Amino acid sequence: MKSSKSSGGLVYSTESGRMCPGCRQPLAHCQCGAKQAIAAGDGVVRVSRESKGRGGKAVTLVKGVALDAIALQQLGKQLKTACGSGGTVKDGVIEVQGDHCDRVVELLKAQGYVVKRAGG
Repeated sequence: MKSSKSSGGLVYSTESGRMCPGCRQPLAHCQCGAKQAIAAGDGVVRVSRESKGRGGKAVTLVKGVALDAIALQQLGKQLKTACGSGGTVKDGVIEVQGDHCDRVVELLKAQGYVVKRAGG
């Protein structure tokens, strides 16, 4: 017996990239608002350093930035460029390789964010 709701569908296309699960359109042309999901928080950006599960290598984490996915990618690119290192954006968290907490805090404050240093 098949359920009325299909769990399948196109997720990625080599022509247009990622597809919206709601309207089945490329994310760049999505009109349903599914890509506009912004993490709700207290308005404070938290910057921390973590090395667990990374072979002892430090990573700077930036959490709580209330931006959509595209703007978050752009902010991540700015931070990585300013720190001169690599990184990624996963699940609404910007990861910058290396211990760059102080530099990231300064850059975010200069852009007008309320920033707190989290962790030790």
